[in-house]
Amino acid sequence: PRPAWVVTSQAALDTELGVLKSGKEADAFLLERAVPGSDAPGESVVMVAKRYRGEEHRTFHRSTSYTEGRRTRNTRDMRAMTNKTAYGRSVAAGQWARAEWEALVRCHQLGLPVPYPVQIDGTEILMEWIEVAGETAPRLAQTRPDAGLLAHYFEQLRDALLTLTEHGLVHGDLSPYNVLAADERLVVIDLPQMVDLVANPAGADFLLRDCTNVCRWFAARGLDVDEHALFGELMSIAF
Repeated sequence: PRPAWVVTSQAALDTELGVLKSGKEADAFLLERAVPGSDAPGESVVMVAKRYRGEEHRTFHRSTSYTEGRRTRNTRDMRAMTNKTAYGRSVAAGQWARAEWEALVRCHQLGLPVPYPVQIDGTEILMEWIEVAGETAPRLAQTRPDAGLLAHYFEQLRDALLTLTEHGLVHGDLSPYNVLAADERLVVIDLPQMVDLVANPAGADFLLRDCTNVCRWFAARGLDVDEHALFGELMSIAF
């Protein structure tokens, strides 16, 4: 069942509120979907619209290592992407949007802390806006949690990694910059590069890097954690 805050009225209009963040391969905007003239509950919501750029405007240099093990069924699309035609670039941008959409849907189904995926339209994804008191939740890297909250944050990320690994998935770019801190709750974002731990030849390397990025941030703030211990724990349930 979709959350109650999702506006489904056909009379609703979308209004762009401004840029939220410009990234390496996509830009995020705040967007309000509301029924004009209505103050009724459930008929107005602010969401995030993430729009992927074409290949010629992206700086996502490691994209080929993330797509190892993925398959493009349409041979025309594959040829166009290989030849880097205008059509091929649009196909590639759409594939990254679709990859993130599918990752969000899968993670949400697994009960992982990710933004709720609302809809996808071409190269644009609409998703839940993670906010605190009307402002976008800060990235974990921007926070200064006390010792108790720091440990609580780590356990949330450890649990998320355990669930991902148990289902053969790797975030692939997990770091304190790709996690939002909504008060005491963490939410993992930026999922287009999610890989299959087995199908991708570098799956284990990506998992170790995720562990390293996470553990070093927590260790620098005084928590006794080790990336190799975490990686070993995850790999023990992976196969």
